[in-house]
Amino acid sequence: MHAVLDRDGVVCHSGPTLQKVYDKTDLIGTKFLDLFDVLRPRTINDMGSLLGTAGAKLHLRKSNMPQTALKGVLVPLPDTGGAIVNLSFGISIMEGVRDYALTEADFAATDLTIEMLYLIEAKSAAMEASRKLNLRLQGAMIAAEEQAFTDTLTGLKNRRAVDHILPRLIEHGAKFSCFQMDLDFFKAVNDTHGHPAGDHVLQHVARVLVEETRSDDCVARVGGDEFVLLFSGPKSRIQMSSIARRIIDRIETPVIFKGAECRISASIGIAVSDDVDPLCADAVLAAADSALYQCKNAGRATYAFYAPDHRCDEIA
Repeated sequence: MHAVLDRDGVVCHSGPTLQKVYDKTDLIGTKFLDLFDVLRPRTINDMGSLLGTAGAKLHLRKSNMPQTALKGVLVPLPDTGGAIVNLSFGISIMEGVRDYALTEADFAATDLTIEMLYLIEAKSAAMEASRKLNLRLQGAMIAAEEQAFTDTLTGLKNRRAVDHILPRLIEHGAKFSCFQMDLDFFKAVNDTHGHPAGDHVLQHVARVLVEETRSDDCVARVGGDEFVLLFSGPKSRIQMSSIARRIIDRIETPVIFKGAECRISASIGIAVSDDVDPLCADAVLAAADSALYQCKNAGRATYAFYAPDHRCDEIA
């Protein structure tokens, strides 16, 4: 960047890059010291004192916004009384590129600024490539974690997910409930209609469970025909009874597979966190399983609540 000044310090010619920095301002005919504030040397206020800095490094700042810092060197012109001022951004080159959308076309091919621009461009490209790679790795990690916590047949969560979520519910300290559910007569479906029919029934049960729960509840298949449901937040026994009964009633509806009726039912053991002492993950699952065992003995297609005295109440 350069500007040619006449004997009065008025710009009579400017380089294209300097003109680009000043955008729509017409530099020709404007006093140089109106365009720039000379920060060092101090007390530069006219052309005479400006010519006195010949050969010394000038520290300047644009007088309008953005007030970009610049470096400069003045060289007097013989005979005319004028001068040429050569300007550069120095260490402010990054701000200059950003503020004025400068490219390598705005600098001479021999200007060291070109090398810096190439380095900046290479750094930006490397950072963008790193960002995209990090996003891909993060996506792959999330997908792997999701896969590790998902039952591939039903799309529900699996036992590993329960082992992860249940301790967090306990640590949170809020009341929650746990349903341990087992399908009745499921073995007969596999024996009579084959494993594809059994898989179809399991997928149907999974849809029922998802539809009867909230998005923030945990619904997991933890074994062949065994399921665990974790309900966060307080629920009354009436609410839990209603959920259990709806699930059982819907699961008892025959499932059609290739024209054949597949008939199953379900038994559900319910443990409420307030009734389990000591409260730990194993104890909660054991309590719900104990209530489930009582359901099986009571004739199946029922639900029951675990009681602290190790008996079960409200078998229905």
